[in-house]
Amino acid sequence: MESTQQKFTYRLSVASLVALIILCVTWEIWLSPLRPGGSWMALKALPLLFPLRGILKRDVYTLQWSSMFILLYFTEGVVRATSISGIDVGLSAWLALAEVTLSCLFFFSAILFLRPLKQAAKKLAREAIQKAAQ
Repeated sequence: MESTQQKFTYRLSVASLVALIILCVTWEIWLSPLRPGGSWMALKALPLLFPLRGILKRDVYTLQWSSMFILLYFTEGVVRATSISGIDVGLSAWLALAEVTLSCLFFFSAILFLRPLKQAAKKLAREAIQKAAQ
């Protein structure tokens, strides 16, 4: 049975992932593309679609690996937000900060959702070891 906190963290992880997908597409096509008229950088949203199905199914393994995978988007956002080259300034820098925020939200909400599940699995493993030792 899921607690209220687990339900909230699960919903937050789904919402932040979907928001990050939307942000990546709109950023690179309409809001502040690298080249006028949009850029191929919008394809960076495609890898985010891979974990979406598993996350919607509450697959623990998918949540685990996607919480590490999302750190690529965190890194890209930090680099583009703090770029001194002058390419990402103004709106683009703010969108990069939004990317950092959404990737952090996903990371922490996924970790908080998984924490009770991992603790329960460890407890079961300990009990199985103790039972086998008897």
